[in-house]
Amino acid sequence: MLALTELESEAVRLSLRVAFWSVTGSLPFGLLAAWLLARRNFPGKIILDGVVHLPLVVPPVVVGYGLLLLFGRRGPIGGWLYETFGISIIFTWEGAALAAAVMAFPLMVRAMRLSLEAVDGKLEAAARTLGATPIEVFCTVTLPLMAPGILAGAVLAFARSLGEFGATITFVSNIPGETRTLPVAIYTLTQTPGGDAAAFRLAVISVLLALIALVASELLARRVRTKIHG
Repeated sequence: MLALTELESEAVRLSLRVAFWSVTGSLPFGLLAAWLLARRNFPGKIILDGVVHLPLVVPPVVVGYGLLLLFGRRGPIGGWLYETFGISIIFTWEGAALAAAVMAFPLMVRAMRLSLEAVDGKLEAAARTLGATPIEVFCTVTLPLMAPGILAGAVLAFARSLGEFGATITFVSNIPGETRTLPVAIYTLTQTPGGDAAAFRLAVISVLLALIALVASELLARRVRTKIHG
């Protein structure tokens, strides 16, 4: 039942590729945003918090349309990239990864922020009294203690990226082999006569991949917590 055609296998591979790079590219920014929101007070913090979580509450097509305005060839960022470096993000798998990263970003930041807020500040203070610099404290104390949250956030973002549809199809369209990820392929097959069986196969694969990611996230987080507290 789950024997895939070449086009279906291509959609699976593309989705895994997009999800991997969306998480890899957004991870440093997610860590920075989590640190700012958890540890710093500054004017506009509530606005930053709102912007970070905005993709959770607005329709995904709005996010995709915003990316289209910013990163299209006539957009302020996309136009500059194209004119300066000849780089075009729209209608490419890199654009699909960007759309997935934006949609998954709130989940990543929230998991990291909660983990960071749970770190005992006394341990960090003790490291500073022993002469450690702020960077050394962060790298040797804070980062290891919040590792389960980083791991959980990354895997949740990966699972969310696998399921991204609205922003992706709005920003990079539906191009076979380039932007037709699993959700887009499923949508296309449901609109194609005789495509129900293929759509069902891909839907099952989507559920299995998401379930594997969530279970792996929990198991790895438990393992990290055991090592830290053991």
